[in-house]
Amino acid sequence: MAAACAQAPEKLKVRLDWTPWGVHAAVHLAQQKGWFNAAGLDVSLEDGNGSVTTVQLVGGGDQFDVGHAALASMMIARDKGVPVKAVAVFARLSDVGLLVPKDGGIQGPKDLKGKKVAYTAGSLEAPFIDAFLAAGGLKRSDLELVGVDAAGKAATYAAGRTDAAFSTIPFFLPVVSLTRPSDAIRFADYQLNMPSFGLFATEDKLKARGPAIGKFASVVAASWAYVLNGHEDEAVEAIVAQRPQAKLDKKVVRAQIDALRPFFQSPAAAGQPIGVPVAADWTIAVKTLTDAGLIKSIKDGKDFFVPGLVRPVVLRGGAQ
Repeated sequence: MAAACAQAPEKLKVRLDWTPWGVHAAVHLAQQKGWFNAAGLDVSLEDGNGSVTTVQLVGGGDQFDVGHAALASMMIARDKGVPVKAVAVFARLSDVGLLVPKDGGIQGPKDLKGKKVAYTAGSLEAPFIDAFLAAGGLKRSDLELVGVDAAGKAATYAAGRTDAAFSTIPFFLPVVSLTRPSDAIRFADYQLNMPSFGLFATEDKLKARGPAIGKFASVVAASWAYVLNGHEDEAVEAIVAQRPQAKLDKKVVRAQIDALRPFFQSPAAAGQPIGVPVAADWTIAVKTLTDAGLIKSIKDGKDFFVPGLVRPVVLRGGAQ
């Protein structure tokens, strides 16, 4: 037992989806409180610049052991031959949708007739716009779609230059609401669902380092359960402490965590622990992505994830 306790923690290198924001609450809190170290892991976290890039970097090389990204991007990559699989899913509902002004009269796709709506070509939301509009009996010609690059979309909408904007809801809603109080309409509520943020790894990494990856996923899942059980502000402080150079607005980060909460549970996964992949969710995702032409080869949702890696753990460790 003494020899086991004396073993050096196992190193894991993790690539995140983006620069620091609320979706990283659980990983930064686990790092700050020493929960990874207590589980025998030495975890390094590298910020990203988009889920697609994270999937490409993790899936195409040996530099990283685990990726944190929007898992629909991982599914699309796997269908194209990139050997990646999900190990944990935290936001079970698709995080993309429509940002609309509060009290602006837009409650669903049918209300977009004649409106000016920002979107980003090549983004994850773009392939679903036609299906979303069709749910309200509309076509693209019934409104004015304004193409805006991803970096400028939030500012364009917040300044009132469009009536609505297609985007990632939990990230952008708190940001734009600082200047233009807004609500969100989820694609998932219009039969356009797919898993959102979670963890994934390559098949080779899972074979070689499966137990360590499982420990990491389990600690992150337990950390999310802790955060969402009234410890959101503690998680905000951890993100700020872990990433001081980002000069984050604590109110925005807290609002992002709050905005994420409704995405953590899907109808198919009712009662399931945070992080555990549920086959029915992936079956729905396959249909959503196939109908949009984003995946063409893999028809079995179970081919996209590894079951059994997320297990109950007791969080132990002191603040670092």
